[in-house]
Amino acid sequence: MSTRQASELDEPVIESVAQLAEPMAAGEKPPERWRIGTEHEKFVYCTDDHRAPSYDEPGGIRDMLMALTEYGWEPVIEGGKVIALSGTDGAVSLEPAGQLELSGAPLENLHQTCAETGRHLDQVKAIGARTGKGFLGLGMWPDKTREELPIMPKGRYAIMLRHMPRVGTMGLDMMLRTCTIQVNLDYSSEADMVKKFRVGLALQPLATALFANSPFTEGKPNGMLSYRSHIWSDTDPARTGMLPFVFEEGFGYERYVDYMLDVPMYFVFREGKYIDAAGQNFRDFLEGKLPALPGERPTLSDWTDHLSTAFPEVRLKSFLEMRGADGGPWNRICALPALWVGLLYDQTALDAAWDLVKHWDMEGREALRSAVPRLALDAPLPGGGKLGDIAGEVLEIARGGLAARARLNSSGDNETGCLDPLHEIAASGRVPAQRLLDLYHGEWQGDLSRIYAEKSF
Repeated sequence: MSTRQASELDEPVIESVAQLAEPMAAGEKPPERWRIGTEHEKFVYCTDDHRAPSYDEPGGIRDMLMALTEYGWEPVIEGGKVIALSGTDGAVSLEPAGQLELSGAPLENLHQTCAETGRHLDQVKAIGARTGKGFLGLGMWPDKTREELPIMPKGRYAIMLRHMPRVGTMGLDMMLRTCTIQVNLDYSSEADMVKKFRVGLALQPLATALFANSPFTEGKPNGMLSYRSHIWSDTDPARTGMLPFVFEEGFGYERYVDYMLDVPMYFVFREGKYIDAAGQNFRDFLEGKLPALPGERPTLSDWTDHLSTAFPEVRLKSFLEMRGADGGPWNRICALPALWVGLLYDQTALDAAWDLVKHWDMEGREALRSAVPRLALDAPLPGGGKLGDIAGEVLEIARGGLAARARLNSSGDNETGCLDPLHEIAASGRVPAQRLLDLYHGEWQGDLSRIYAEKSF
């Protein structure tokens, strides 16, 4: 989740609703300026007893962040506490229960993405070796209850933790017990954004299936393959889901603004502090009638903050975020951006992907999204067949898109190798969670503690 670094009190206030589309329009870039921003989260645990470390304990999360400054990272302070780091490789930040996230820099190609990910993992593993910490790449804590997990000292999280139980049954699980991989991508125009948004939403269930990696809850199989994805089905319906309006004629920036104005607020950031505005209405804020800040009107920074508080399967800010994948190992951190760059950053690939899904109706898309957490590649497609039936075709479209980009590394290799883990999953028909279940019921003989030794970074 986002980390705010400064107040913007000297910014002019928003004068009209028309200004709210400005951040989205400002994101338009010619293809030569398109970049790739990859984010991944991982669970931090103590190697001696697999406990999740607290923020303040010796060798805990705070000390880990400070140790990363040895590699040139600069602390970001909130309320006198370091809650993130900034540097040339982007930002390192904390999720609510201490999950550690790298929000990578905007990069030109996937070779740079893999190198950036490798540098970060080398750094945290070196610190972990000194402090007795390990790092687990899964979609959900396999064995922790909510009560066993610490809470990080970030103001927005305190507000969200209070609000989540009012609007759904699993919002706290989303915050405390999950990890994801995401990629942020650019667009050249409003029309280009619309097509990428539609393809991204329609095929997000395929990403969820290929990356499904959360089959355990509190030490036992949970009946799902991506429980992380299932959690979003009852987190907060006002700010999640498949966004049917994206597929309607006339969709564009203004329609997304309308959607965001209907998403209830969480907070307003003033003078380094988060003010609780949970459930309040941004439209009231525009009129100076926000109960949390009576008489004040928002700035564009307030609007940018608000854009970060919706969690649909694809999110629009000044770029598009693909949000469907569970956390996983190093090679899948590189594979997720490879999938979406291959599909969305080459026009021939984008057209082919849209041709594959454009006939699906909204009922079929919703049914596919609902079935994927349990069934993964066996989920029924709109119009017949299974999701696995098109997985290979989609990956070939992505491979073609990456080959057409022709971004080579020093050895002369293009970016298509980053898709290899997904090709193997699609060809076998067995997603990561199914392989974990095979180990649990077989070699591990029900001893889930073995996941730490065998599936850590």
